[in-house]
Amino acid sequence: MDKSPDAFRTISEVAEDLDLPQHVLRFWETRFTQIKPMKRGGGRRYYRPQDVELIKGIRHMLYDQGYTIKGVQKLLRENGNQFLIAVGHGDVAAVEAIAQRRQAEEVPLTPAAQPRGDDEMLVGQPTAKPNRRFFGLGKADDEGPVQSGSGKLSRDNRALLQEALFDLLECKRLLDQVR
Repeated sequence: MDKSPDAFRTISEVAEDLDLPQHVLRFWETRFTQIKPMKRGGGRRYYRPQDVELIKGIRHMLYDQGYTIKGVQKLLRENGNQFLIAVGHGDVAAVEAIAQRRQAEEVPLTPAAQPRGDDEMLVGQPTAKPNRRFFGLGKADDEGPVQSGSGKLSRDNRALLQEALFDLLECKRLLDQVR
């Protein structure tokens, strides 16, 4: 017996419907605060229909359009949940209406307020530019990305490594899809 379209779905039902592993849905809950399944005793998740629609939009942007998680977060922040829900449905008219409304509300930026380019959204566009200091160029042998004696990476270097890790994980995901 099929459920009503308005019925809540378990994580296994959502994962099966969207062809996603359950751990990916749990991970996305940590990255997208807009996904808020209801949790019952024992931590069992129940997704509302609007949660499932939002996840469809997120999945489409990440897997089909090649956006990074950071890029989808920016889309959600700038355009709202309804935008991604419309994208997930393939509702081009709604997407265009939301984009036009946003353009009408947008105030032109002065050259000083233009984005610096460090918030790119497509996979393969590094958000942090590597510098000579990170690779230890132009420094003594005992100096490098890790400060001597401290055993810790600087904040900039941690950001570079984190970005490289995300890029590698995305490459792995794409390669796994091809296989």
